[in-house]
Amino acid sequence: MASLELGIVLGGGVDRASWARALERVEQAEALGLHSVWLPEGHFQPGATASPLLALSAFAARTRRLRLGTTSLLLPVHHPLHVAREVATLDRLSGGRVWLGLGRGFRAPLFRGYGVARRDKRDLFDQTLDAILAAWQPAAPDGANGALQPLQRPRPPLFVAAFGRKGLLQAARRGLPYLASPLETLDALAENYAYHRERLAPEIDADALPVAVLRTVHVASDDAEARRVIEALETEAGRLSARAPAAIARAGAGRARDRVLVGTVEPVADALAAYRGRIGLDLLIARTDVPGADASQRRASLERLRFEVVPRFGTQRRSAVSPTRRPAPRA
Repeated sequence: MASLELGIVLGGGVDRASWARALERVEQAEALGLHSVWLPEGHFQPGATASPLLALSAFAARTRRLRLGTTSLLLPVHHPLHVAREVATLDRLSGGRVWLGLGRGFRAPLFRGYGVARRDKRDLFDQTLDAILAAWQPAAPDGANGALQPLQRPRPPLFVAAFGRKGLLQAARRGLPYLASPLETLDALAENYAYHRERLAPEIDADALPVAVLRTVHVASDDAEARRVIEALETEAGRLSARAPAAIARAGAGRARDRVLVGTVEPVADALAAYRGRIGLDLLIARTDVPGADASQRRASLERLRFEVVPRFGTQRRSAVSPTRRPAPRA
């Protein structure tokens, strides 16, 4: 089994101060030797990152090794050539450090705002991705001068963000790994990964696909701190569930503690061992901006995770593998 890699996911900045804090987090991640930093795409909601690729370009300027990822670049609302150019530019600017999680979106305001029929989102996802991949081919328009060519060949690593069977099937049909949401329990994830593996084409080596999972993580200094964070997460989950779409509310039903990794070093390490054993987790993308903890406690938590928990599951790679030569999952 591959060693466990560690990345972090950040929320969107809403003003200059919040983006400054995000840049500090990115610099901390680089200094700690983390694998990657990730941003979601979101629109028409507080704190959403409407332009994750633009934000990642700022992160690229502050770092040298950190991979730069999107958890859910929303293909149905974008022109494929625009995405192809932006990703290629970012990949070249960063020295081949882009990783892309691709999504379809689920919130009604997104589709209303962009004038896209919600029922068409899966077809649009496929059409847009096909056009992006075609644009990245050497024979494509602009291929002669490389304007559309990412540095990583044949393309950056791709994931399909999904939590429902339709999304899992879409990922499997393309032979792409699936990026697991932070909402579902380990039992649900085990079912999802089994479903995804069973529907891969015979020529796809399922064991060669990365297993990446988004989780809320806090490694506390003591049990009292862990209890405060868990209680705050339960409150947060109840508030979010009350206004979430039905499908999201169903996926996130139950106790928050059943789908987060919160505790002192030993309980978090034990929980990660369960994820490794059941689904082969090899890339943990941690949300560390948790309620119930202040900035210093969150920073200390990430350091404990990096230096006291992750090393138990293999050596954290920094730059042992050139990102421009890392094998990419096949489309």
